Amino acid sequence: MRFLFLLPLAMASSIAVANTPAPLPDWMTGAWEKSDGAKWADEYWTPPRAGMMIGASRSGEGEMLEFWEHMRIERGPDGKLAFVAIAADQQPVRFGAVRAGQTEIIFENPDHDYPQRIRYWREGDILKAEISLLDGSKAVQFLFNRMGG
Repeated sequence: MRFLFLLPLAMASSIAVANTPAPLPDWMTGAWEKSDGAKWADEYWTPPRAGMMIGASRSGEGEMLEFWEHMRIERGPDGKLAFVAIAADQQPVRFGAVRAGQTEIIFENPDHDYPQRIRYWREGDILKAEISLLDGSKAVQFLFNRMGG
């Protein structure tokens, strides 16, 4: 009989956990860099605060800047996370989070030309990022090390 009394309580607590919004990916916080000969890229993420993380990215070759963007990961009014990118003076593009874990987050926007999927994950001290189409094709990966680390 005691089990039947505790079952509704256990079910209610698991529902509350399941409905808890995903946390902002604080494991992305910091200054990150990659280099391959003269080619380089860096990315910066602020710690989460007030439902948002702010990021910036740039890449180039030698002293030549080839690409830059402003980014943010924010919690919307519905409680869901989204990645918003403003690449090189273009209009902002929003990608909704489809999966968020302790060391991985995936954002998607099927209406965008490319990329349609943005994935970040950590493997130890390395921050990895991948952009692709929804089906995983045309994937490009980035492996970042901590700056100064």
